[in-house]
Amino acid sequence: MTDKKHRPAAPAHRFPGSLVVMGVSGSGKSSVGERIAKAYGYPFIEGDALHPPENIKKMSDGVPLTDDDRWPWLAAIGRKLAESSGPAVVACSALKLSYRQKLRESAPEELAFVYLHGTEAVLAERMQHRTGHFMPPSLLETQLATLEDPTGEANTVAIDIDQPLAAIVDEALAALGKM
Repeated sequence: MTDKKHRPAAPAHRFPGSLVVMGVSGSGKSSVGERIAKAYGYPFIEGDALHPPENIKKMSDGVPLTDDDRWPWLAAIGRKLAESSGPAVVACSALKLSYRQKLRESAPEELAFVYLHGTEAVLAERMQHRTGHFMPPSLLETQLATLEDPTGEANTVAIDIDQPLAAIVDEALAALGKM
């Protein structure tokens, strides 16, 4: 997902609260989240950086996380949102409705979700080509099995990732601007 030339225009209308860019590993949460944050002038929070070391070790070893592994991580993300001096954009898988509810409860303002989705083949190919990430492609299947599709939830937009990064960001900004 490299598209360094595209700089999204500042949106005329924007969602007034914080945003969670969500999806399974390889969906582009960080790349899209960073660009939305830049367009909005919001700070960007990399959810992966808030994982406890034990979680990173488990995932690096190809062991899927459990709910018990994820709750402290989600609490850390919630604290970052609550401590932010204003709205922020966070990259977080937020795979289950219960995880999204936890984040909604933690946020000091209304929260919107940008759900990045794609076929297993597209996601697997993206994971094969990225470097320097602790999540092995072997865990994609378990993430897809854990995912509870948020389409239809309040303040949620779904974006297909089988398009260029610039188009994904522009589509997300346009959808958020209508909320």
